[in-house]
Amino acid sequence: MVNLSTDGLCLVTYSIYAILVPMKTATKNTSNTSLELIGSLITKLRENRGMTQSDLAKKIGTTQSVVARMETGEQNLSTKTLARISKALNQEIISFSKGGSVNFKIEGGHKLKGEITVRTSKNGALGVMCASLLNKGKTTIKNAPRIEEVFRIIEVMQSIGVVCDWKGNDLVITPPKHINTTTIGDQSGAGTRTRSCIMLIGSLIHHSKNFKISQPGGCRLGSRTVKPYVYALENLGVKIETTSEHYHVSHNGLKKDREIVMYEAGDTVTETVIMAAALVPSRTVIKFASANYQVQDVCFYLEQAGVRIEGIGTSTLIIHGVSSIDTDIEYALGEDPIEAMSLITAAIVTKSSITIERCPIDFLELELLKLEKMGLKYKITKRYVGENGKIKLVDILTQPSELVALEEKIHAQPYPGLNMDNLPFFALIGAFATGETFIHDWVYEERAIYYKELDRLGVETILADPHRFYVKGPAQLKAAEIICPPALRPSVIIMLGMLAAPGTSILRNVYNINRGYEDLASRLNKIGAKIETFRDL
Repeated sequence: MVNLSTDGLCLVTYSIYAILVPMKTATKNTSNTSLELIGSLITKLRENRGMTQSDLAKKIGTTQSVVARMETGEQNLSTKTLARISKALNQEIISFSKGGSVNFKIEGGHKLKGEITVRTSKNGALGVMCASLLNKGKTTIKNAPRIEEVFRIIEVMQSIGVVCDWKGNDLVITPPKHINTTTIGDQSGAGTRTRSCIMLIGSLIHHSKNFKISQPGGCRLGSRTVKPYVYALENLGVKIETTSEHYHVSHNGLKKDREIVMYEAGDTVTETVIMAAALVPSRTVIKFASANYQVQDVCFYLEQAGVRIEGIGTSTLIIHGVSSIDTDIEYALGEDPIEAMSLITAAIVTKSSITIERCPIDFLELELLKLEKMGLKYKITKRYVGENGKIKLVDILTQPSELVALEEKIHAQPYPGLNMDNLPFFALIGAFATGETFIHDWVYEERAIYYKELDRLGVETILADPHRFYVKGPAQLKAAEIICPPALRPSVIIMLGMLAAPGTSILRNVYNINRGYEDLASRLNKIGAKIETFRDL
């Protein structure tokens, strides 16, 4: 079977033979329909990327007339041609149910040079997308990241009648007059593939008093309890019951003037409660809230929509809810501090001098301080404010540096502590520091286990237990073939380690990386990396 997808359109499944060998196994009408569907997907992807048919033809080594026939469904397509088109458009058009994974071939040991720009935040985008369902008007998210997790949320939103269109680099979300929560996720099953889907509860309770939402997927990082959501939302009169497959959400009207103490300062649960409180026309106090970057993005969006919020950037938020939001909004996302840390790590492990532009400094200061104490040499060359007028950005120039391990442990804390998603990078950075680095990943039961995959690259590590990880450096890295673990950040540190390992490495099944990063391989290639994308057929 083959899955056909385009920037958030619901997945459609066809027989691979009906598409690629239509005359042998399908009727002419069936084959034409399949080829026309693929052609329309190619057209939409090409236009969204601002490419002409001639531009695409050059990238895949054919003529403009052949591309025109492909897009009208008049050209038979081989798997190799589809793979070339997918690579040219930076979007997988087909994926096979057995095999067919997307992989990286990485030639390590090359220095990086030049400038690379941090993209907008994945987590901020997901939060604002979920919050947009509070708005009866149109929401335009400026420079939204084109990544798998965004596409999955789009599919879920489309399943309940929300229209999602790409206008250049912007994502335009238009809700229907009435949202039918009974169909949520039914068409695509996308809700089971991303944990971010749970945030929709905060918006959908304002559209329905009784609905189900799929148990979410995403990274496999051990047990993740829904209790913080249950305990927080019950203060507003919302009841959440769990089954093996769904969360059943119900209420008989939302309570006003509440004070909520968060069971934990989690990012997505805080965003969910903020959304829930935004359309309760009263004063809701949220204590021990997360103040992280994605939470701030949701707050800034809602402020633009007319919701007054006190305490943004602190652990106590006061939401002055409104009875309705009905306005067209253009919101510019903040840049992604986790991507910025990824690029800083790439510079460190390849001992490269590069300029990393548009780094959100408020969410990187502690990470940079620890790196500075380890011996990293860098310079902030420019300071400015982001497009949303809120986020503070800097350009960072890195220098090749000799690092020394810190004596104390490195661990994450809720903002303003070291970001939990940035902690894994120190597991790799420790391999390039003289001495032993102690990583305490106390948040997740299983994430540190995935760090052990660095051993395959020649890193000397000790996994003391599921939370305590030791890495000894400096390591002599070697090329290897590794399958991505089922978690985003551990997958990325393996990829970055391969950039530094002399020889040719293979990183298989990079879907998790594409969930959180937009065109990471091609962007690193522009500053000197040697990464080739290929597909198993």
